[in-house]
Amino acid sequence: MTQSYDLVVTNARVVTPDGVTSGGLAVSGERISAILADGEQPPAKETLDAGGRYLLPGGIDPHVHFRTPGLTHKEDWAHGSRAAAAGGVTTVIDMPNTQPPLIEPELAAEKASTVSGDSLVDFRFHMGVTVDSVENLRRLQPRQATSVKVFMTGHHTAPNIIRDPVVLDRIFQVAAERGIRLVLHAEDDSVFSLLDETQAPPTGYDAYESAHPRTGGIVASSRVIELVRKHGTAAHILHVSSSEESDLLKAAAKAGLPITYEVTTHHLSFSAPDTQRLGARIRLRPAIRCEKDKGRLWDAVMEGSVASLGSDHAPHTVEEKLLAVADAPPGLPGVQELIIALYTGMRRRYPGMSTDEAMRHVARLTAEGPADLFGLGGRKGRIAVGLDADFTLFDPDVTWIMAAKHTYAKVGWSAYEGWTFTGRPDVTVRRGETIWDGRDPERPRFGTASGIWLDAEPAVPGGFTAQRETSA
Repeated sequence: MTQSYDLVVTNARVVTPDGVTSGGLAVSGERISAILADGEQPPAKETLDAGGRYLLPGGIDPHVHFRTPGLTHKEDWAHGSRAAAAGGVTTVIDMPNTQPPLIEPELAAEKASTVSGDSLVDFRFHMGVTVDSVENLRRLQPRQATSVKVFMTGHHTAPNIIRDPVVLDRIFQVAAERGIRLVLHAEDDSVFSLLDETQAPPTGYDAYESAHPRTGGIVASSRVIELVRKHGTAAHILHVSSSEESDLLKAAAKAGLPITYEVTTHHLSFSAPDTQRLGARIRLRPAIRCEKDKGRLWDAVMEGSVASLGSDHAPHTVEEKLLAVADAPPGLPGVQELIIALYTGMRRRYPGMSTDEAMRHVARLTAEGPADLFGLGGRKGRIAVGLDADFTLFDPDVTWIMAAKHTYAKVGWSAYEGWTFTGRPDVTVRRGETIWDGRDPERPRFGTASGIWLDAEPAVPGGFTAQRETSA
């Protein structure tokens, strides 16, 4: 007797860890039940014709700032998760620099309760740490978070900076003991403070990058490498912006140190002259670097040195961005543009690459990599039987111009307005439910905000378990 499924997807190019094949998949409940051969169409309650589109694993964006609680005038979970769904992202991991910051492990459940009912996508949190909260990390359990964000420098919405080398050393020690992965904004604040003593703040965006130079990232990355060498801590460096940092971190990983790093789509999309042209729209920390750096980051992405791609979705209102150069906050919306900007960049930079190969890179960088890094590989990140039915149907051929009307972030603007994109997620499915259907651009539809707070395995295998056994 032929089995009946809840959902069957047909006529797709299915992107799996083993390659790309023509066919589809079958869903029972919230999980993938079968990968279907081309032309296979078993009975189901609902059938979705992919129309030849690519069936990609749902994106996992491990670097978003959805601003809840305390900063919801510029973003909230309802809008942020809509932007994610429209961009083919089904899971996000939110940063802790909210008001108040997420530095008490017990507050994770409270935050999850606040978010529940507003989120189209599933979610996790990164815990935060301050000078006075290091010992809180000893209470942290995998349910609450498996990773901790460390700011080695700060900005308008990140005031809790770890400047003291003794405190930083203790954070690395405790994280190693507890099997916690540190995720770091690795720019050295003392470098910037020293420069600020001898130079005036920039009054125009032509001087912005030189006022926040690569030196800060190079010094901080070197310090992280030495602390990892000392303690054995797993460290993931965020939004790497320069060729020197990329080369240094690649060498550290090759030497056997547990160091990985992230690149953002905006550091792959823009270069320093764009900051002069676009101003506050792409005022970022770390700053956008030169064309040579962008090229080296692309090399690292394509060769596999980069472990994950993140959006660093960090919206600010137009009014905030229109402040004077010294006062305009860094950050831009990015979760909706994450997969689109990556794919468009690949098509332009590597025109001879096949679409199948490009789709495999997209899956590796935006789904498989972050799932493995943050303990979600047992249910997310791949098209495989038994895993959550998280996927997006991606049209690789459509060409379209990004406009403000296309954006779903609360602030209503995108740094990519006016860009001609190639490719677009047309349907996004999270745990078997369609949460975005944009096949009719004039009448896009969203699903229900039933995203859940996910469990996760320890980020560093054996870390929490070994600690519990030792304590017992």
